[in-house]
Amino acid sequence: MKISLGPNLFYWSKQRTLDFYAAMTDQPVDIVYLGETVCSRRHELRAEDWLAVAALLAAAGKEVVLASQALIESESDLKALRRLVENERFRVEANEMGAVRLLAEKHIPFVAGLSLNVFNSHTLRLLAEMGAQRWIMPPEAGRETLAGILTEKPAGIETEVFAHGRLPLAWSARCFTARRFNLQKDTCEFKCIDYPDGLMLKTREHEEFLVLNGIQTLSAKTYNLLHELPDLAAAGVDIVRVSPQAEGTETVIDLFRRTIAGELSGVAAAQAATGTMPAGSCNGFWHGQRGLDQVESAR
Repeated sequence: MKISLGPNLFYWSKQRTLDFYAAMTDQPVDIVYLGETVCSRRHELRAEDWLAVAALLAAAGKEVVLASQALIESESDLKALRRLVENERFRVEANEMGAVRLLAEKHIPFVAGLSLNVFNSHTLRLLAEMGAQRWIMPPEAGRETLAGILTEKPAGIETEVFAHGRLPLAWSARCFTARRFNLQKDTCEFKCIDYPDGLMLKTREHEEFLVLNGIQTLSAKTYNLLHELPDLAAAGVDIVRVSPQAEGTETVIDLFRRTIAGELSGVAAAQAATGTMPAGSCNGFWHGQRGLDQVESAR
């Protein structure tokens, strides 16, 4: 199995972002997804900056994929999407159906992102006919759903699974981070940049429950399938995705690489990753249970 680094879901300063991806040139990841997928108001890096980072990573031997926004809300968003589609060098991850349409019209092969919500083989076949060469399973789908889809998977399409990171659960036209500070979305003062791993939301019982990330809602717990890597390999998964986090991404990547190589057991790797997950781990969706649950494997 290959390891991918998903697009950074959080808003970091330009220098922090550039330093992070410079460090990734030496990390054992095969594929790196780049770009702003959450909010078009996040302008620390412009299109030319992302292309420069892409060129740096490509020169280091990484496959680079440019990721589109999951929610297109304006004409300016659409113009940015068109520029992305027409970049002519790097493959594009389509995260909403408008991007799929633009890519299909130009007969450009693409990656079907997790926010397209592929929950059955009929949807996957349709996307493959439109040009998808890889698909990312939505994390709400578990092993049984994956097994069902893969039995009828179109030939020649790769399967990628979100295997580590805070789960992207929902997107909204409203910015919840701005709302937290009684600000309007269009005058948000870019509050997201103050929370490099998102803004924690707790229940009345003080349980860490969700993370606010601008217009996106994430899980508080970190989805972690290190223990399940043998199952993923046996199912025919080609790529496992690690989602960037403010601290510890390199450690997580190393644990995935060593586990895939057989140097570590899934149990040992999962235990070693504990310190990188501030609110603990979960894997309930994989086992067909509540997403926030941590289910012990039978193995």
